[in-house]
Amino acid sequence: MNKKLYIFFLLCLLTLSGFAQGIKVTGVITEASTNDPMPGVTIQVKGTTNGTISNIDGQYTIQAKVNDILVFSTIGMKSVERKVTSNEPVNVTMAEDNVQLDQVVVIGYGTVKKSHLSGAVSSVGAKDLKGDIATTAATALQGKIAGVSVMSSSGNPNDGTTINVRGISSLSNNAPLYVVDGAFGDINMVDPNDIQSIEVLKDAAAAAIYGSRAAGGVVLITTKGGRKEMPTKVDVNFFTGVQQNPKKLNVLNGEEYSRFARYYGLAGDGYGAEAGAVPFVGKGTDWQDIMLNPAMVYKANVNISGGSKNATFSASGGYLNKDGIMRNSSHESYNIRLKSDFSFLNNRVTIGESLILRLAQGKGGTDQDTMNGLLRFPTVVPVFDPTNATGWGTSADINLPNPYAISEISDITSESTQIFLNTYLQAEIINGLKYKLNLGIRRNHTKNRNYTGSYDLGTYGINEDPDLSEGFSSFDSWVLENTLNYDRTFKKHTVSAMVGYSAQKDKSYSLNGSNSDLPEFIDTMTGNVTTMKSSSALYEQALVSLFARVMYSYDDRYLLSASIRRDGSSRFKEGHRFGSFPSVSVGWNINREKFFKPLENIFDQFKLRLSYGKLGNQEMDSFYPTLSVVTDGLNYLQGNNIWFGKLPFVSAVSPDDLTWENTETYNIGLDMTLLRGRLSLTADAYIKNTNNVLLPVPYASSTGISGLSIRNAGQVQNKGIELSATWRDRIGEKINYYVGANLSTANNKVTKITAGGENMSISGYSAHGAGGNGINKFKKGHSMSYFNLIETDGIFRSMEEIENYTNRKGEMIQPGAQVGDVRYKDWNGDGVINENDQHDVGSPLPNFTFGLRLGGDWNNFDLNIFIDGVTGNKIYNYPRYCLESGSFNGNLSTTVANSWRPDNQNTNMPRFSKVDGTDNKLAYTDRWLEDGSYVRLKSIDLGYSFPKQWLQKAMIQNLRLYVSMENLLTLTKYSGYTPDLGESASTGVSYNVFSRGIDQGRYPIPRTFSLGVQLGF
Repeated sequence: MNKKLYIFFLLCLLTLSGFAQGIKVTGVITEASTNDPMPGVTIQVKGTTNGTISNIDGQYTIQAKVNDILVFSTIGMKSVERKVTSNEPVNVTMAEDNVQLDQVVVIGYGTVKKSHLSGAVSSVGAKDLKGDIATTAATALQGKIAGVSVMSSSGNPNDGTTINVRGISSLSNNAPLYVVDGAFGDINMVDPNDIQSIEVLKDAAAAAIYGSRAAGGVVLITTKGGRKEMPTKVDVNFFTGVQQNPKKLNVLNGEEYSRFARYYGLAGDGYGAEAGAVPFVGKGTDWQDIMLNPAMVYKANVNISGGSKNATFSASGGYLNKDGIMRNSSHESYNIRLKSDFSFLNNRVTIGESLILRLAQGKGGTDQDTMNGLLRFPTVVPVFDPTNATGWGTSADINLPNPYAISEISDITSESTQIFLNTYLQAEIINGLKYKLNLGIRRNHTKNRNYTGSYDLGTYGINEDPDLSEGFSSFDSWVLENTLNYDRTFKKHTVSAMVGYSAQKDKSYSLNGSNSDLPEFIDTMTGNVTTMKSSSALYEQALVSLFARVMYSYDDRYLLSASIRRDGSSRFKEGHRFGSFPSVSVGWNINREKFFKPLENIFDQFKLRLSYGKLGNQEMDSFYPTLSVVTDGLNYLQGNNIWFGKLPFVSAVSPDDLTWENTETYNIGLDMTLLRGRLSLTADAYIKNTNNVLLPVPYASSTGISGLSIRNAGQVQNKGIELSATWRDRIGEKINYYVGANLSTANNKVTKITAGGENMSISGYSAHGAGGNGINKFKKGHSMSYFNLIETDGIFRSMEEIENYTNRKGEMIQPGAQVGDVRYKDWNGDGVINENDQHDVGSPLPNFTFGLRLGGDWNNFDLNIFIDGVTGNKIYNYPRYCLESGSFNGNLSTTVANSWRPDNQNTNMPRFSKVDGTDNKLAYTDRWLEDGSYVRLKSIDLGYSFPKQWLQKAMIQNLRLYVSMENLLTLTKYSGYTPDLGESASTGVSYNVFSRGIDQGRYPIPRTFSLGVQLGF
């Protein structure tokens, strides 16, 4: 008996000894909603460095002891803890972390818990951004964040977008500051596939830490990185698609053009009313079909990421090949990105870098007349004409080129190389205190080339010998930053403090040259000094900054954040170079209060925010406007001798006290999360006052000084409300769905002008010189770039109406009018219709913007739909003015066929005439102004993910096939190609802000159908 007891106790001791020495724990990790295995999950023994990663099948093995706690964690899922009780398998199911109150949000020079955030910051993750189906990061952001406007400059594959945060307030620059992985960068450099998240700092309290560069808001872009102790992973995304013009404008075909010309006694290139003309038979040349063709797009991205115990890395390569829907326009670019970091000395020192290299080539160029010429060129003219020496069809009636011919004759190309490098060293001096040295370098080199061959294009002109113009520009910038961060939590108090110093220098250089009358087949400049021209320019500027911030939280209930930045710029004179930009914000997590406990099962978060801050802007036309440049060439004869003269102050100079434009923002916000994360709501209201606006002010003509002087001379106010809401839930065990919406209202107004007189105004778009006092203007009491036009009041239906439309003296207001002509409102009451009747008839800026996202997944299928829209904005349709007014030769809109005639009086279309009816030809009337509101089905994305068990043998982690459709449908009253009109440099305005809402003939934005594959292994 004793012997048996002895053996039993010995076995127990051996068993306990084995448990004390450690056992092998295995298990499988699955996703709660799909029951699919989860690879890449970190499993760690709590309180130790002992850990591992689950494999492709979700399986893991780890050495542990009885009573050890295993922690299972991965991004986007709730962490799980399990106690080891034996060597039995520990299987775990992980659920999505919908309640993201502890989500870390990137802010300037650091991060903060979302629940501790007291400023207005919006965030979009990779999942919502849908960068896999976008060609640019900017278009991927469109409509995703309330208060952030993203508009297309045009459909040209080489053109960019216009991004504004909470409206516009400056003539010179309204673009936000882009910060990529902690350094100043360019959103166009970043492949949307490489983006992990985008944060937008919308109020001054959040953005003031960037001071002088943040008046337009701040966009923080974080690219994808590796994770420590993560096996190497490869992700591939590829799609190909076809683009097409979604809309054709109705212009007269050949037979209609000929008939119309003969009816109204017009020339028609041998088919109108000219002597010996004959009627044209058939549809003729459809120039829209000739020039706007279906085009292909290809995009590929490969990302490799991983990490060891002390290092992480992520490297990617991207390729984009996008043909334009207009002939001979295309874009091709390559992106290479590397991001890594390495920790040593027990993780107290970390070094890392983020490198982006982008090479791009573009072909084709569109100016303000390209689309106009395409629409106006007569359809009776063929593309090719064998009777012409150069073989092209030409028109004798219009001073425009054959659209096809000019696209073939002109070889317009561009090349750019962009390098972005950000390196850092971070050292933890003592617990909680970290020093960081950050060095950012940017280099942009661009080449442009325009070769025009010899041609004979009729009335447009003859070019007997080829011409060539070339340009080169470079931009080099470096920024060096030193920061100290201190983070500490003690009891209920959490403190985060930061101080820093920054120095930056930018250098821009450009060289341009042109040469005409080149020998045929020679595509370089010959050195012929009689026709050669050249010029160059060099600009440099420097900035130095000191900044500090402190963030405090008590018991996760009461939040305080305060910051200040002091910037000095070399662009201002001594004594006015420095500006200070402070901010303060407070927050209250009301749901943490005891009195809120009865509602804690409903509200996960209920936070109130208040903030104030001040930002700056130094962007203006002249780099150093306070410095006088000596003007030479002021020569005169003294007797028989020439005296060569030079004088300063011949051109405008700004006053010595010129200084920073500054923007003050007041913000109140509310953040709510309800029903265990299923519903999240954010609301903000703001007032944004921009003071000391940098405006161009003319000198009095008596001074003899030419040009405009930049002065601090105005104030602009923006105010609005922003709302965002997202609902995520599931139906049964297999259906997950979401609905998200954001909307914003905006009101923009020039509230003060302090120079040039109270009635000073700045004119914008001129409609090729036909715009009277200016189609749009900048003036006190109105929105920036408001439309300044004469109001129409229908058409005259009888001579009696014309005779009864009189002024106080009984004189006819429109004495030259005929029945069927446009009737105009005498706005100023002086009894005459002229430029003095131009006034505010609308704004190009929408007063309401919205975005709607909805989608879900079921049985491996997923669907995502995105809708966006704007209301309240107007668009000036210059092509319609050209096609309907009778002011121009060439083709016309089909609407002119319904013009008022004695036999067609039941119409609202005015009488057509090219010989009289001058009033009908006015460009500066609201006849050409249209409602720019639209609702657009921006994108639909439908995908299928293959079950993981099907892919295991091929060592594939995930495989998804998808189809996507972009710009599928647009509901709008606007009659042009597209109502989505951002700023454009091709409209001939002095400030790009005046190009908003101006359709000078924009390149159509294409509709795209794509098929793609996503692969991970």
